[in-house]
Amino acid sequence: MIEIKNISKSFGDKKVLENVSLKIDEGKIFGLVGINGAGKSTLLRIMSGVYEADDGDVFYDNKKVYDNPEAKKDIFFLSDNPFYPKSWTVKNFLDFYSNYYDVNIAVFNKLLEQFKLPFKKSINNYSKGMKRQLFLAIAIAISPKYLLLDEAFDGLDPLARLTFKRAVFDLFDHKRTTIIISSHSLRELEDICDNYGILDRHKILYSGDLEGDKSNINTYQIAFKEEKSKEIFNDFDVIHFSKTGRVMKVVIRGDKKVVMDALKKLNPILLEIIPLNFEDIFVYQVEKEGYIDHE
Repeated sequence: MIEIKNISKSFGDKKVLENVSLKIDEGKIFGLVGINGAGKSTLLRIMSGVYEADDGDVFYDNKKVYDNPEAKKDIFFLSDNPFYPKSWTVKNFLDFYSNYYDVNIAVFNKLLEQFKLPFKKSINNYSKGMKRQLFLAIAIAISPKYLLLDEAFDGLDPLARLTFKRAVFDLFDHKRTTIIISSHSLRELEDICDNYGILDRHKILYSGDLEGDKSNINTYQIAFKEEKSKEIFNDFDVIHFSKTGRVMKVVIRGDKKVVMDALKKLNPILLEIIPLNFEDIFVYQVEKEGYIDHE
């Protein structure tokens, strides 16, 4: 289990994280989402022990991670822009990581083949997407207990994304690796994540079970014969409300059947339900906290 306890971090006068707390259960694929500059990369660097927090601590299986080689041996962190010497070939790259980790060479070579990466070519001559694929291949082949990936889908074409997602599922199924992925691509995360956390304004705004929230947060399109105001929904957990003419769009958290039964008692002339995807949930959760307004 990963426990993030009251983490704060600033760079000079710029506050990046403030009192961030979060628990990530073992054997989960966790999506860390947020707008640009929300602090996702900084949080991942603190979680991997690269940065020291100003306040608070991160624990892996009850062991502090910062300045603790014993905890770090179970973690592999892939940043959004990893460093490598310009003279390196793939062999140099593989030899380097093999000095520090037990790399599954068969898995690595299989992913090179699937990504169509030339083994003898200098890494510096790879495209951005090819470099990203190479680093993802080594991350999967290392098969750590905890894998932290920053902007995992950045630079990947559709076929490479599919190959990567299949590799993640295979790693998860065979090793039960706990995987934390930060990405702007919420539609990609929706395919693979169990749980998620929304990071914004230096804090975790919300965290939860993705499938559970997709089931329990829905859009209800509703209209009445007579004019009604927003206050008619005061007894519901409303996340978003908008109105066009007499047709209201209300995003409500709660059991779908219970909510529908309660809405029917209001005697609408129109009532239909529209399921939400992960991107919708993200937008409405952030809106509910008062950070954006769609109306």
